[in-house]
Amino acid sequence: MKGLLIAAPASGAGKTTVTLGLARAWARQGIAVQPFKSGPDYIDPAFLAAATGRICFNLDSWAMGPEEIAALTQQKAELALAEGSMGLFDGVAVKGKTGSGASADIAALMGWPVVLVLDARGQAQSAAAVASGFARFRPGVNIAGVVLNRVASPRHEALLRAGMAEAGLRVFGALPRQDGVTVPERHLGLVQAAELPRLEALLEEAAELIARHCDLEGLRDAAAGCGLPGAARRVTPPGQRIALAKDEAFSFIYPHLLASWRDAGAEILPFSPLADDPPAPDADICWLPGGYPELHAGRIAAADRFLAGLRAFAQTRPVHGECGGYMVLGETLVDASGTAHQMAGMLGLATSFEKRKMHLGYRRAKLQAPLPGHGAGTILAGHEFHYATILNQPDPPLAEVRDAQGAIMPETGSWRGRVSGSFFHLISAKA
Repeated sequence: MKGLLIAAPASGAGKTTVTLGLARAWARQGIAVQPFKSGPDYIDPAFLAAATGRICFNLDSWAMGPEEIAALTQQKAELALAEGSMGLFDGVAVKGKTGSGASADIAALMGWPVVLVLDARGQAQSAAAVASGFARFRPGVNIAGVVLNRVASPRHEALLRAGMAEAGLRVFGALPRQDGVTVPERHLGLVQAAELPRLEALLEEAAELIARHCDLEGLRDAAAGCGLPGAARRVTPPGQRIALAKDEAFSFIYPHLLASWRDAGAEILPFSPLADDPPAPDADICWLPGGYPELHAGRIAAADRFLAGLRAFAQTRPVHGECGGYMVLGETLVDASGTAHQMAGMLGLATSFEKRKMHLGYRRAKLQAPLPGHGAGTILAGHEFHYATILNQPDPPLAEVRDAQGAIMPETGSWRGRVSGSFFHLISAKA
């Protein structure tokens, strides 16, 4: 499948606006656009799914092997559109090699040309020097051209275009400075798509902006690459019938995992803790994903039917929580105001958001206790991203967790009886 990867020199350049606008503009033309997101991210894929009407899959060159990435890109569509993360070449250092996990890895593997979104504020022809450097930085990564963003005036645009022409770089569009198409943010990134009452209006505004100021036909013609043969490394489902918490507080689980579980014959049974729903009584396992429980801690603490059902479930079947789900399984959660909320009390964990501290990065976890679907000793690839501080974690560790450089991390997770949890977000079973 031919495709494009939308990237930028750094975060904040406007690549999300460009990607969403392109996705919706092409979808309005009747083009089947398959969205992808490079790297670990839960928020952007939901917006891309809303823009295209298709599930957006994450592609991660650190956590996934080439065959797994290739298998995920074998979707029936006319055009692949991938959004990069951070700067195009930004990744982690592994064994002396920098940039592992970078968006450039996906572009090189799939043969997708890169469209570079440049924040043109405060510069003119110098923007061409930046783009020219990106075009030469890594063999095998093709910069098809640029989209200029935050252009101040026709004169500014003319200077920018002159510099790009001198550098031999194609300009696919120039977006004026504007404040209309913006997505609200919170501490883990953008506000979730499902929380925006004017989501459709925002997507339409982005599509109008891109259609008015960019060469849609030229961008589509620039798409290249082809499908690669590959077989996904299937992540063993944790059970045959999986009760999955799913609402505004529990929404962070990767679509490729759910697809993998379903492909293996598992059935997903969603329920909403915020609606005070208990897990399905006929499920084999209950899985609490990450999300924003700290924003709903009062409602969760008051959800007596959910908490009683969860405790009863754990008497006979396993319960696992990832990040936010892990915190809900603990004793207490202190929110940003300093208010302590009683959680399920199924683990001894106590966490706090009163003094925020970022925990971010790739993680490899070697299980020290069985996790549903995986025995002790299994090595899993994933990531950690939260602002919670552990106040108490008295139960035995669930895993030995290391960062991308191999350093031991203190966030080991914990387990007690049939209940387990960790701050680790599972991406792949890659060893």
